[in-house]
Amino acid sequence: MSFTKTTEQASKYEHLEKMSVQELLTNINNEDKTVPNAVEKALPQIEALVQQTVASLKLGGRIFYIGAGTSGRLGVVDASECPPTFGVPFDLVNGIIAGGDTAIRRAVENAEDNATQAWIDLQAHNINQNDIVIGIAASGTTPYVIGGLETCNANNIATGCITCNAGSPLALTAKFPVEVVVGPEFVTGSSRMKAGTAQKLVLNMISTAAMIQLGKVKGNKMVDMQLSNVKLVDRGVKMIMEEIPVSYEEASELLKKYGSVRNAVDNYKK
Repeated sequence: MSFTKTTEQASKYEHLEKMSVQELLTNINNEDKTVPNAVEKALPQIEALVQQTVASLKLGGRIFYIGAGTSGRLGVVDASECPPTFGVPFDLVNGIIAGGDTAIRRAVENAEDNATQAWIDLQAHNINQNDIVIGIAASGTTPYVIGGLETCNANNIATGCITCNAGSPLALTAKFPVEVVVGPEFVTGSSRMKAGTAQKLVLNMISTAAMIQLGKVKGNKMVDMQLSNVKLVDRGVKMIMEEIPVSYEEASELLKKYGSVRNAVDNYKK
């Protein structure tokens, strides 16, 4: 089967160094506008992946994102935002990057080329058949990610992926592939741009939809969010006031007493 890395094809823009700042920004923005449309085309694939993710979580499983470089960092970002946003345990959604946590800030040479390391990294978390592993790779050819999913498949662990090339080896490996084809980048091959934006949008969808399905949102509110700063406490107080007939001061006291918006509202006695 033929496979073309559209993410590596030449930019349709020439002589970038001769463009004014306004021209650069306008052209980058024009390219960015195409990303949501590419995501929309992948919605059926995203739905299938989310359905499997929810099923895994309801079995007591966890989400693992694995990736290298920009893709790995995006997985770490999404995973790290779930506990404060939805009040879930820190080990429910996990981001693993090739090269370890050092690679979050600084590239680790050749880490993405090791096809066996991802499984070793997953085993450190006691990966099991209730979990789901989602590989993230714009190119769809990263050995670290493909090798990890292949071993998961062999061990009956659900696998998905997010990639930006159609028909890639990664998409053919994942049981629930998501292919968001964004085309050539503004700077040729710079997949941190449109491809990275597409991956971020899909990750938002996966984690948010899954958490809503698990009941971590009520109405449209983050009722289980962690109250980790003044802004979030104030937001929580106002959310309580919208749900039950109390003053700001009373809502604040309820929040302090019960520790979350959900508990405060559920325990309020009229």
